[in-house]
Formats: sequence, C-alpha cells, structure tokens
Amino acid sequence: MGNQLDRITHLNYSELPTGDPSGIEKDELRVGVAYFFSDEEEELEDRSQSDSYKDQSPAKEGPVAPKEIEYSAFCCQECIFSKLRENEDLNIYSIKTLLAMCRPGDLLELVTSDQPPHWAVYERNDQVIHLYRGEIRKDSLFEISNGRLGRIVNSRYRYRPLPADLVMQNASSHLGLGSGEICWTNSESFAAWCRFGKREFKAGGEVHASEQRYFLKVHLSESNVHTLMFHSLEDLIRERRKVDASGILKELSLVNGKE
Repeated sequence: MGNQLDRITHLNYSELPTGDPSGIEKDELRVGVAYFFSDEEEELEDRSQSDSYKDQSPAKEGPVAPKEIEYSAFCCQECIFSKLRENEDLNIYSIKTLLAMCRPGDLLELVTSDQPPHWAVYERNDQVIHLYRGEIRKDSLFEISNGRLGRIVNSRYRYRPLPADLVMQNASSHLGLGSGEICWTNSESFAAWCRFGKREFKAGGEVHASEQRYFLKVHLSESNVHTLMFHSLEDLIRERRKVDASGILKELSLVNGKE
C-alpha cells in the first residue's frame, strides 16, 4: 500500500475558525460555494440483508454488530467526528426497530458492506429527506433501505446541533432541488449540514488555506492507526467514505507535511 504512516499521539496546530460559533450559517459568511453534484455512488442498489451481512437473519429484530473501520477526526486539537466502538454504540438495527427509536430531526445512517453509508434526515411517519441520485427528495425509509440495516448517528459529529425544528426546516426547504442547484457532494454532507448548519459541509464552503488542517485517524486496529491530513472537511468526508466503500486507505497526505 506504500509507505506506512506513523501513529500520531499529539497534534499541535493553530486554530482557524471556519464557521459561525453558533453553528447557524449566515448568508454573508458564505465563501466560494461551488454548486455541483458529486459523482459519488449513491445508488442504494437493491439487495437483501444477508447480501450485506451474511451472519444475520432477515427475521432478526435485535441489534447487529458489523465489522467496520473505525475513525476519529480532529480540527484545531478538537475532536469533531468519532466512530469508535469503545465510545459509542455502533450496532445497526432493522428498519422496523429503528423507526421506533427515531425522532424528527434525527440523522440516520443506512449501512452496507461495499458502498458508502447513506445518510438521511428523519421527518416522521417513516419519511426521510435525503440527497439521492442528484436530488433532494422525501422518501419512505422502508423503500430506500432495500433491506439494509441502519442506526441513529446524531452524535457522530461533535458540533452543537440545531433545534429539531430548524433541522427539519433546513431539510424541507431544499426539497426538489436538482443536480444543478445543490451544493453538497454526498448524502452525509447534506444530512449533517441540516443538523448542524455549518458551511464546512458544503462543497467549496471553506477557504483552502495552508495553515488550515483537518486530521483523520483511521483505526485499523488498536495498535495500527493511520493519520491523513486535509485542508477542508469536505475532502476529509469524501476520502473517509471512499475507505468505507472499498476498505482501501489512500495516502493523500502525511501528517509530517509530505503531500
């Protein structure tokens, strides 16, 4: 796979504010927003539960613990994203069980073994709002899941969330927008923007400055942690989702500055 990356135990770098501390985006703060649709796969192909995780029974209603790559991400020495089994419940559930747990404004993640996870904002009555095939749509969670299991991921990002009514307003106000009008490169970025209101989730929402750094730590095992550096949250999310889909870690940049 190329040069091995050293495990990073201390991160020291300068803070560069990139959004309103309140988490609510103001129009005058938007910088360099580029409106385009990503070519990232968001097809949600038809498949059964057993196609994605062969150790589970389609009739099983309890939680399933899939084998997944775990991550943590940092900006300005602050953890902004965590997917670590030691810190949170990473179990996935049938859609029927999941719906009994959902509240309006929740972020949902549908998981499969060989595609990026698909994110959506839960509305009510099994309806979700999500970015799907280049359009912001409202669909039944049962219909779009195609047998996949899912989980609530409200705490995956460590930003302060907006009130549930504002989350739903963010999501519903963009219904019907197509590929020439949206500014998110994948379903995760759109859903996270709805909940946190931070322009970093938008394509081109951050100025790429040399001193601005995000660090993604890929926890392949307890003793094997690879660290990648990015200059925007958008780039970090895109690369992490590629790893989720392929299981292959691409060495985009090294923490020691060799890019």
